[in-house]
Amino acid sequence: MNEALLRSLTPSVLAILVRRGADFAAAEDAVQDALVEAVRVWPADPPRDAKGWLVTVGWRKFLDATRADTARRRREDLVGEEPAPGPAPTVDDTLQLYFLCAHPSLTPSSAVALTLRAVGGLTTRQIARAYLVPEATMAQRISRAKRTVSGVRFDQPGDVATVLRVLYLVFNEGYSGDVDLVAEAIRLTRQLAATIDHPEVAGLLALMLLHHARRATRTAPDGSLVPLAEQDRGRWDTESIAEGVEILQAALARDRLGEFQAQAAVAALHADAPTAEETDWVQIVEWYDELTRLTDSPVVRLNRAVAVGEADGPRAGLAALAALDDSLPRHAAVAAYLHERDGDLAAAARLYAEAAHKASNLAERDYLTRQAARLNDRRR
Repeated sequence: MNEALLRSLTPSVLAILVRRGADFAAAEDAVQDALVEAVRVWPADPPRDAKGWLVTVGWRKFLDATRADTARRRREDLVGEEPAPGPAPTVDDTLQLYFLCAHPSLTPSSAVALTLRAVGGLTTRQIARAYLVPEATMAQRISRAKRTVSGVRFDQPGDVATVLRVLYLVFNEGYSGDVDLVAEAIRLTRQLAATIDHPEVAGLLALMLLHHARRATRTAPDGSLVPLAEQDRGRWDTESIAEGVEILQAALARDRLGEFQAQAAVAALHADAPTAEETDWVQIVEWYDELTRLTDSPVVRLNRAVAVGEADGPRAGLAALAALDDSLPRHAAVAAYLHERDGDLAAAARLYAEAAHKASNLAERDYLTRQAARLNDRRR
């Protein structure tokens, strides 16, 4: 069973069912039922047209559910719209579906959560981690969003800002999570940039390209994490870096600065440094100051503390870190790094161990555990 094929077809099938009149929640349930049926049937009897098969079965599943509902008259109308067997349209509906999920009846945060779950393929746990909230809280938010749009006609697309937020979070999860969604996020952002003249769309595309250019060097052959300062810069994708910088410069020239342009500027400064020691940390701090002004995000302030520690010394970084809540994810890891640079190996080892205990994935946990062990060995 080709799970990757099923995952790639899901957004288009869902979009077709929505366009044919299914409300979003019912369409999502019908597509999930069709996927289960595919897992059962395809190994013994694979279809010639996988997408057409899923559309037909998904629509029938939707109709079966509708027949069990009280809206009998609406059911008869929908029966006449059942698509005929045969090849399904080859149009890519994924980006359109992102806009439809950003429905005006939803708050931006709820629209993002719903789209990540229904279209992006992320689990509730992954979305909760991205939003820094408990999984149960995010599950309730997604359920409320589904109830809100239940029965709503998806003929009012949402705004660009919400769609950009979804694409950004999909990319981040694909970049560091369990499911590889990076290429899909870049593809959709390229589509959006080709259709909408918006500096933040360009900023997000530049940010994705600049981060993706370093992706091959982020892990060692054994899967362990490689910090930015230790990565082999000769293996970075120079074509992606050049494209990202060119797109960013054109966006910045329009003097309509936004969050994604500022983040891309930080990534470009890292990409421009021939070595870690030659990184322009002073300018990076200035860009983090802009990001703080734009977002007031605690995660931005955390990253700024690291940059301040590099530009002005570890004690300045620790002073910036002291203003932040120590329950913030990666707070202990940043504190450990700054304490180590300041020469306090005991505190650094303790904080690395604490950070490892809180790590959200195995690779990060292993890296932080090794850092704690390294410092404990030095202290003996």
